[in-house]
Amino acid sequence: MKIVCDFCKTEYSVANPPSAVRCAICGHAFNVTMPGRHGGWLMFFAAVCALVSAGVFAFVVIARHNANDTSHRPLVATISDVQTVTDETGVSHFVVNGTVVNRSDDIYGVPDLIVISRDAAGHEIARQKFLPSATLLDAGASVGFTHTLSVPTTGIKKINVELGDLSE
Repeated sequence: MKIVCDFCKTEYSVANPPSAVRCAICGHAFNVTMPGRHGGWLMFFAAVCALVSAGVFAFVVIARHNANDTSHRPLVATISDVQTVTDETGVSHFVVNGTVVNRSDDIYGVPDLIVISRDAAGHEIARQKFLPSATLLDAGASVGFTHTLSVPTTGIKKINVELGDLSE
């Protein structure tokens, strides 16, 4: 710590100064006061500001990511139910029911839907394209779909639906 004589302004560097000292140059006796610790509050304030900034940054990144996801994928197709039906020859088939939702604020044309069936290892068994019941979807609107797979149920463990190319 640096201390200075009040009278002659001589400077001393002392590791642990006593509360009262006498100047070696002029002989003046003076009291040494320890500086206050203002740095603790400053560090606390800086940490709180950094935490708030990180929270705001994370919120903006997540909000922007969700907005970009909607602009890149305005239409989303989901499966709500899969049922089994048996045809007149006794072969079981899956009937896939679902919904296409327009998540954007614009009208979009609904592309062909593609139902993909896979085996237990995830290998594709069949891919079937079909036309949805609506050709246009208003902003925020949805339309249901139903499609019966032409392949038998044998070996099918997973079914998912995809949208065809939106640019077609």
